Amino acid sequence: MENEPDHENVEQSLCAKTSEDELNKSFNLEASLSKFSCIDLEKELEFKNDLIDDKEFDIPQVDTPPTLESILNETDDEDESFVLEDPTLLNIDTIDSHSYDTSSVASSDSGDRTNLKRKKKLPDSFSLHGSVMRHSLLKGISAQIVSAADKVDAGLPTAIAVSSLIAVGTSHGLALIFDQNQALRLCLGSTSVGGQYGAISALSINNDCSRLLCGFAKGQITMWDLASGKLLRSITDAHPPGTAILHIKFTDDPTLAICNDSGGSVFELTFKRVMGVRTCESRCLFSGSKGEVCCIEPLHSKPELKDHPITQFSLLAMASLTKILVIGLKPSLKVWMTFPYGRMDPSSVPLLAWHFVAVQNYVNPMLAFCRGDVVHFLLVKRDESGAIHVTKQKHLHLYYDLINFTWINSRTVVLLDSVEKLHVIDRQTQEELETVEISEVQLVYNSSHFKSLATGGNVSQALALVGEKACYQSISSYGGQIFYLGTKSVYVMMLRSWRERVDHLLKQDCLTEALALAWSFHEGKAKAVVGLSGDASKRKAIVADRMVEILFHYADRALKKCPDQGKIQVMEQHFQVVLMCWENRLYDAMIYVYNRGMNEFISPMEKLFRVIAPPLNAGRTLTDEQVVMGNKLLVYISCCLAGRAYPLGDIPEDLVPLVKNQVFEFLIRLHSAEASPEEEIYPYIRTLLHFDTREFLNVLALTFEDFKNDKQAVEYQQRIVDILLKVMVENSDFTPSQVGCLFTFLARQLAKPDNTLFVNRTLFDQVLEFLCSPDDDSRHSERQQVLLELLQAGGIVQFEESRLIRMAEKAEFYQICEFMYEREHQYDKIIDCYLRDPLREEEVFNYIHNILSIPGHSAEEKQSVWQKAMDHIEELVSLKPCKAAELVATHFSGHIETVIKKLQNQVLLFKFLRSLLDPREGIHINQELLQISPSITEQFIELLCQFNPTQVIETLQVLECYRLEETIQITQKYQLHEVTAYLLEKKGDIHGAFLIMLERLQSKLREITHQGENTKEDPSLKDVEDTMVETIALCQRNSHNLNQQQREALWFPLLEAMMAPQKLSSSAIPHLHSEALKSLTMQVLNSMAAFIALPSILQRILQDPVYGKGKLGEIQGLILGMLDTFNYEQTLLETTTSLLNQDLHWSLCNLRASVTRGLNPKQDYCSICLQQYKRRQEMADEIIVFSCGHLYHSFCLQNKECTMEIEGQTRWTCYKCSSSNKVGKLSENSSEIKKGRITPSQVKMSPSYHQSKGDPTAKKGTSEPVLDPQQIQAFDQLCRLYRGSSRLALLTELSQNRSSESYRPFSGSQSAPAFNSIFQNENFQLQLIPPPVTED
Repeated sequence: MENEPDHENVEQSLCAKTSEDELNKSFNLEASLSKFSCIDLEKELEFKNDLIDDKEFDIPQVDTPPTLESILNETDDEDESFVLEDPTLLNIDTIDSHSYDTSSVASSDSGDRTNLKRKKKLPDSFSLHGSVMRHSLLKGISAQIVSAADKVDAGLPTAIAVSSLIAVGTSHGLALIFDQNQALRLCLGSTSVGGQYGAISALSINNDCSRLLCGFAKGQITMWDLASGKLLRSITDAHPPGTAILHIKFTDDPTLAICNDSGGSVFELTFKRVMGVRTCESRCLFSGSKGEVCCIEPLHSKPELKDHPITQFSLLAMASLTKILVIGLKPSLKVWMTFPYGRMDPSSVPLLAWHFVAVQNYVNPMLAFCRGDVVHFLLVKRDESGAIHVTKQKHLHLYYDLINFTWINSRTVVLLDSVEKLHVIDRQTQEELETVEISEVQLVYNSSHFKSLATGGNVSQALALVGEKACYQSISSYGGQIFYLGTKSVYVMMLRSWRERVDHLLKQDCLTEALALAWSFHEGKAKAVVGLSGDASKRKAIVADRMVEILFHYADRALKKCPDQGKIQVMEQHFQVVLMCWENRLYDAMIYVYNRGMNEFISPMEKLFRVIAPPLNAGRTLTDEQVVMGNKLLVYISCCLAGRAYPLGDIPEDLVPLVKNQVFEFLIRLHSAEASPEEEIYPYIRTLLHFDTREFLNVLALTFEDFKNDKQAVEYQQRIVDILLKVMVENSDFTPSQVGCLFTFLARQLAKPDNTLFVNRTLFDQVLEFLCSPDDDSRHSERQQVLLELLQAGGIVQFEESRLIRMAEKAEFYQICEFMYEREHQYDKIIDCYLRDPLREEEVFNYIHNILSIPGHSAEEKQSVWQKAMDHIEELVSLKPCKAAELVATHFSGHIETVIKKLQNQVLLFKFLRSLLDPREGIHINQELLQISPSITEQFIELLCQFNPTQVIETLQVLECYRLEETIQITQKYQLHEVTAYLLEKKGDIHGAFLIMLERLQSKLREITHQGENTKEDPSLKDVEDTMVETIALCQRNSHNLNQQQREALWFPLLEAMMAPQKLSSSAIPHLHSEALKSLTMQVLNSMAAFIALPSILQRILQDPVYGKGKLGEIQGLILGMLDTFNYEQTLLETTTSLLNQDLHWSLCNLRASVTRGLNPKQDYCSICLQQYKRRQEMADEIIVFSCGHLYHSFCLQNKECTMEIEGQTRWTCYKCSSSNKVGKLSENSSEIKKGRITPSQVKMSPSYHQSKGDPTAKKGTSEPVLDPQQIQAFDQLCRLYRGSSRLALLTELSQNRSSESYRPFSGSQSAPAFNSIFQNENFQLQLIPPPVTED
């Protein structure tokens, strides 16, 4: 998993992960380039094991070899715990720079340092990896640096910084800014400023390339705008005077930078802009008195990693002369790691470098720090608790001292030693990939700044000694590129792509090494791979193509070295090349050697035929490799016949006719060489036909295209066609599809205008018989498709059309019939083809629709299709009623009655009408345009009553066009009482509908009454309940629109019907039914209580002659149930009233407290004129204080138009709050007041407090306590504490009713304005919870 920065000059896809213990194969460069034979290559491959030195690679002896599972489970890097003992906040004054209390990474590597250096160099990496780095001179920038020194006295270059721009600082204080095209965009500063500040000693560009920081040798710092070239800041007091700036670095935060001076101190620079003034605040992070810091490096994250959890800490690494520190600048200053050095060469340079790497599927930053010849790697992680942990990775021991360390990507690092040699190292395997000498760069060193010569050289000897080799500001990396600043030039280094590395070896004639390097790319073992993307198989395919090109190049060179080209058969070495290619399945290379070495084109065909012919003749399935060989053979034959070389290039023009003739002669051979007696004639054509008939015929078709006036080629063409017919027609081992391919091929050839072929027409008749009259019915669709392709290719001219149609109908080839009928425009007959074809019968609807709707067909053709569809309407409906209905509605809308008459089958008619009329069937029909008569709808309803009576009501609810009287007669005819009742209710005859439902209920009750004792699961009781529920629903739906007498005419008969069975003796009714009937009767009473007054119900019950004679026992339960309901509702009403009173009391208390609360001004001056209110006391001006704390003079508020007159009183609004967009509620209230939408009762609470004119201190001058908009906002928030319905409206309602004698918000005797009471709103919901407790 790699995370490389994008850059236009570097391909960023990296190779697959390699194992750390993998040893790359190496090849001997000393071998003579003239020995490029197969034997030499094999010897070098066998010699690879001799290059491994056990001592050098330090391979230990093991008792038990590791298992595959243990190897696969090894982690990518060492994950050794690294304990840090200084997690406290950074306090520079209390940190002892010479303390070694923290655990040290170096402590685990301590020992005799002479044993740690590897005195022996690695094997020659060029033979393993080729040239890994590409370095080039930036000529444009280099020339302009020299020109600036000569023309404007810019001085020598001293520092470089690279982002999307390139900045170069000079010794005379100028900063030259170049773009990516090496064009000079800006020249910042001047030589006069340089004379004052000294040379530029450090540069830094921020992330978005908009700002440049320049540090100077005399200690000043400047900030420039890179867009406009303006000087934004000149900082002279950020650090102690008399010290040079060694480093200055932007962090990821554009307002934060870090600088390091020659006194060894580190400062944090914070850039701010207040009231348009740019400032810089400096904070000391590390004092040089505690140990001099000579290298700093903040952690920079790429844009795609900006949300990484580690970036919030803004980590900074610092290297002093004695130890390494990693601190976090955010959210507060904290030390996360201290690491003391071991014994070091005092002249060695401390180096730091960050990079994000992927370890164990997680991306985290890794810090590389080194001094001398040891590089340590620390992985920084953040755990779930937010703490940072540092894990030690494997360190790197070198045999040279370093002066620079640069990450080029997460796997590859570039090191610069003290003798100016670049070393490219693979981090994981620690293998040196390449060494590059860069002394020609003439690298710029920063020694003078470390010695602070510009300020008098007041630095320590230790720092001056380190500065001898310091080149921090001369090397900068960006986007996978490294820039080196020389005294007169700028060089750039980058990784070569994998293809460049191979090509570089080829240009130097290192063919063996190039092939070995390509093989390492193919196997995923190469290092520092750039430019290979995609999955493993895709990468292998790309590399394999390049390897084949190398092999061709290798073979071409080898063949050119032959003593006599074209006599390859006498040279044993080159036969071995062919043998090697064949054994290693390099068929393309084998064909290439035959063609180029001896101009032999037939031998490769014979070798490939000998592989694929035996299994095909035996009827066996070919293996994948044999299929590949067969495909190569077809392509090779096609190339030869077309005059092209295989796989690339062209055959020499003088050989093209010869090669074509040889290939044709080869194909038409009667027998193969070394043929057995059992071999059939024409084996090569037969084999190719069996392998892939269609592709072989395509090859021949492409070849025949090139035949124009070549008489011999035309003869070959006719000869091959005769052989094809003889082989395929006279043998039964070819499938109908293969035979059809042949005759389709022939039909296309015969249809050409310049055709010279002759084919006996009787052969086409034989093919027609073969396809239409098989011995069995197998492969019916295949035979039909073959014949259809033959006809479409022009073969129809070879047949008699009437005979063809007869045979197609006999064979049930309906697609053939359709093809023929369409040629004759007999579209009506095509409908029969669709209806008879079971595979395509449902497509007939789309066909008819297209013919009737798409223009281009004559009226007679459309009429014939229309008539045919009408004649087969019954078949169409039985096939798919929905599609048939849609077709009729679209094209037969005026003949629906005719269609209905044709549908004699009642079931089909029912399905058709349901699809046509019922919108739930999903048919998109415009019923208004259809204009169906009511009689058709009623006919459908009658069919629905017959075939699906349970769906009648649901269907009637969605139907529109039917007559009620006729429909009622239909439902009465089929005794569908519920449907009849529904229709009567729709008609308006509520009483008639009720009588029908009542009759059904009484009949169900009679069934129960005359029934003996049954089981507990009695279905008749369920019927009673369902019927009663439907009857109650009928009464409830219509009671709202009836008067009291009409309501009683509905409900009392229903109650009487339910109570009638209970009047009988208890012995006649089972006990179970008695309890159930009482429950149902109670349900009726509860339902009718909403529409009939309770006294009327009781009076009606008591007037019953049965109960009037003292038999009240049967209705005792009913009356007690009604009383219980009354008690429940009364208790609920009292509880609700009590809660509302408590709610009102609590709300008024809070409102009173907020109104009487004193005001506390935030300041003693007017918020508009900014003058203290006491100074204007002599003026006749009021002082106005708002609850928000703002204070104003009334004169100032009037000038700002913050007053308004409502009902003759002055109302004030706070100027600051009303003009701010942050207080949305206040703005709404203010706008409402200005627009006059607030009622007078609300306005009484809205004005602000006024102070008296005479006492400006704290006295309130109004006689009535009122609310300003801020208080209104607070009150609204108070009201919203209850999530109920309109709390303010509720309180208003209660306050209006408080004046009445009896507090009854639910009383029906309220005055007219109370008719729209909040309590009568259907959305009113009472939340029975105690009021919330709020803190004042």
